[in-house]
Amino acid sequence: MFEKFNFSPRQIKHYFNAALRDFKIASDSVIPEVIFKFSYDSLMKLAVATCAKNGFRVKERMGHHIELLRKLSEFIGLEDVENIGNKMRKKRNMDLYEGGILISEKEAVEYRNWLKTVFSKAETYLLGANKLL
Repeated sequence: MFEKFNFSPRQIKHYFNAALRDFKIASDSVIPEVIFKFSYDSLMKLAVATCAKNGFRVKERMGHHIELLRKLSEFIGLEDVENIGNKMRKKRNMDLYEGGILISEKEAVEYRNWLKTVFSKAETYLLGANKLL
């Protein structure tokens, strides 16, 4: 699922900034589906960034999103990342492969608000004193 790779600090920051960009889109939107989609994408990009920090490059294989969430949870020390992230992943899959689902405004905002905590922990883990949020 993962292979060892040496990422430069610049590459890791690039991955983090991509996650941050998606989080900003989710934060600026009022459309529940947009909030949800960009929150999920942001979470996955954050997982890629934390894996890169640890010298892991993900290989696209069946189940790689599950493994990315597990690693993110492990690296930043938030157990709920794996659980809530997988709940989001399942909803995203239902939306993508089963003809769509409706995301309520309340649900979308709850995911986005939860993601703020994840970002705070991940930012500290990845960047230390170099705060971007």
